[in-house]
Amino acid sequence: MAKRDYYEVLGVSRTADEAELKKAYRRLAMKHHPDRNAGNTVSEESFKEAKEAFEILSDQRKRAAYDQFGHAGVDPSLAAGAGGGFSDIFDTVFGDIFGGGAGGRGGNRAYRGADLRYDLELSLEDAVRGTEVKIRIPTLVHCETCEGSGSRSRGHPETCTTCNGVGQVRMQQGFFSVQQTCPNCRGKGKSVRDPCSACNGSGKSRGHKTIAVKVPAGVDNGDRIRLGGEGEPGQSGGPAGDLYVNVVVREHVIFTREGNDLYSEVPIDFVTATLGGELEVPTLEGRVVLRIPGETQSGKMFRLRGKGVRSVRGGAVGDLICRVTIETPVNLNKHQKELLRAFADSLGDASERHSPRASSWLDGVKKFFEDMKFT
Repeated sequence: MAKRDYYEVLGVSRTADEAELKKAYRRLAMKHHPDRNAGNTVSEESFKEAKEAFEILSDQRKRAAYDQFGHAGVDPSLAAGAGGGFSDIFDTVFGDIFGGGAGGRGGNRAYRGADLRYDLELSLEDAVRGTEVKIRIPTLVHCETCEGSGSRSRGHPETCTTCNGVGQVRMQQGFFSVQQTCPNCRGKGKSVRDPCSACNGSGKSRGHKTIAVKVPAGVDNGDRIRLGGEGEPGQSGGPAGDLYVNVVVREHVIFTREGNDLYSEVPIDFVTATLGGELEVPTLEGRVVLRIPGETQSGKMFRLRGKGVRSVRGGAVGDLICRVTIETPVNLNKHQKELLRAFADSLGDASERHSPRASSWLDGVKKFFEDMKFT
């Protein structure tokens, strides 16, 4: 399949300067980076395509050749930067954002370890009050088979014979000379003669570790706790990545949280709603008395000041908002039904007085039918 135009790949004009090229490449690389799109082959190809385009267009000589002769003026296989790890041009743009080199050109380049994410489920009570939990996460540990050496014979890595320990090889074609990562040692400058079959010569294997996580009071759904240096270990002495603990608060049977406020549905009986009364309602600090005035309608909100949540970011404590719902009596016996009928009869024709909202609604319905001239 024919290659796309490099300017089209980056989404820039043919007159774009270095800053525009760098900005366009950074945006595409952040979007399609393999660390963010694990297993997505389409994103992987887009990432490689963008890297190749930027590497050509950011070099004045290569860009001039490409502008004059198109893809025939450059060698795509060299521009693509084959081999393990990232090319120098990627490190120039992103530094150590995705594990870029801490060292300069040459072998044993240090790479930052990958960041990890862990979803931590908490009860509402623990999220509001704060807690400490222990979590078990996957990590890389020293391979037990080779004792971390990467070699079956447990020998030390030797200087790579392909790049003589530099970690980079230079390839010449025509007028162009391109330096790329050594395909044998993958930029490390050293290689293992007899790689361990258990870890493929890396000296590391998958394992687990247990970490204590202190959850501050007031965290909510979607909050993240960063544990520096608890991610994947770095390579060649590079720093470890970070662990991001993502807070997931389980649904509560009584309360719903919105910001610093808590909401609760409080069912009340018909008599209490009509005559008024008192009932105990729960809060995260214990029970409180809620006073219901007479003639309370379903859906009425009652605010209990300071009975909500204090956010992890500080500020005032929120409120507990109780929404009352009037529960219609069920499973009535014959006598109870007769009493209700007698009560209804006692209201007589004074429905407007005793049920003003219903009367107002019925008047609106009557007017609607008259205006629409329904028969």
